[in-house]
Amino acid sequence: MTIPFVDLRLIHRELAEELHQVFSRVLDSSAFVLGPEVKQFEQEFADYVGTAHCIALNTGTAALQAVLFALNVGPGDEVITVPHTFIATAEAITAVGATPVFVDIDETYFTMNPELLERAITAKTRAIIPVHLYGQTADMAPILEVANRHGIPVIEDACQAHGAQYKGQMAGSIGIAGCFSFYPGKNLGACGEGGAVTTNDAGLAKRIAMWRDHGSTKKYEHTFPGLNMRMEGLQGGILSIKLKHLDRWNMQRRQTAVQYAQAFAGSDITLPAEMPNCKHVYHLYVIQADNREYLRQQLTTAGIESGLHYPTPLHLQDAYRFLNYKIGDFPVAEKAASRILSLPMYPGISTDAVTQVVTALLEGCHAN
Repeated sequence: MTIPFVDLRLIHRELAEELHQVFSRVLDSSAFVLGPEVKQFEQEFADYVGTAHCIALNTGTAALQAVLFALNVGPGDEVITVPHTFIATAEAITAVGATPVFVDIDETYFTMNPELLERAITAKTRAIIPVHLYGQTADMAPILEVANRHGIPVIEDACQAHGAQYKGQMAGSIGIAGCFSFYPGKNLGACGEGGAVTTNDAGLAKRIAMWRDHGSTKKYEHTFPGLNMRMEGLQGGILSIKLKHLDRWNMQRRQTAVQYAQAFAGSDITLPAEMPNCKHVYHLYVIQADNREYLRQQLTTAGIESGLHYPTPLHLQDAYRFLNYKIGDFPVAEKAASRILSLPMYPGISTDAVTQVVTALLEGCHAN
């Protein structure tokens, strides 16, 4: 049996009739960009996250960029984030003309190490972007304590954390703004691209809404030169349908994580850890092993897809060579990049499939 890394067909087969209805509604209304479907999703997602506002955009990258623009972050400014994340986090910073400043990650949870944050702050620091990674939030309380003491806004990169919780608070409701991606493989994914910003700051919400629509609140009247970051009507309707199932899908992910953990107990494989009093929603199930490449080949031979998230830290990417970081600057991120392996994880994955993944990996551990 071939096991995919993610199987979106399972979800879409289940929702096929409702999704077709969305397409028909949008076709009939011709509200292809923004419109009532997007407005409805914005309200529903704000209610879900627990914020006063949600501004829907066309990508998660745009969400990050729009918040930075709306906070007037630009050339000469610095924004602190982590090197162990998808490049979009740093791209948003450089897109507004600011400079990314990296802080190493915690070796247990792979999120920003709060103990290293203060020393990275300078007079140029204008924002901090902790990344909620793999479905788990960063340790927000100590990050916010440092940030508040310096008067620096905290932007949550929640692109992998739809439904995750930090000590009773929903991801996306903790900092000044939360940024989400609805790329198809996310816990809440569109049938195409999509993103959103959640916030309780009405002024910030208004500025973001203007940035996404050419700096405008009224057609052909532009307060400033913005960008086109608008969500399509079809994606708004699709996300409204899927949002109703998000908690159930996250529960299934957590159940699969338990199956993996029980099956790997006592092995040499290092399993993902869940932060105390938090809720991990397992966007990815990421293990660690010294013989990662060998184990990945074992999975491939067995017909099992896997992933590496992420094999090269951002400070060592050619794209950020100009920052003049070098090997050894962020040792925890570098070590993680050499040991991580993402296993198949998606709602509806069968117990038999999980067993097949575990069997292939354990055989690889014993053989190597």
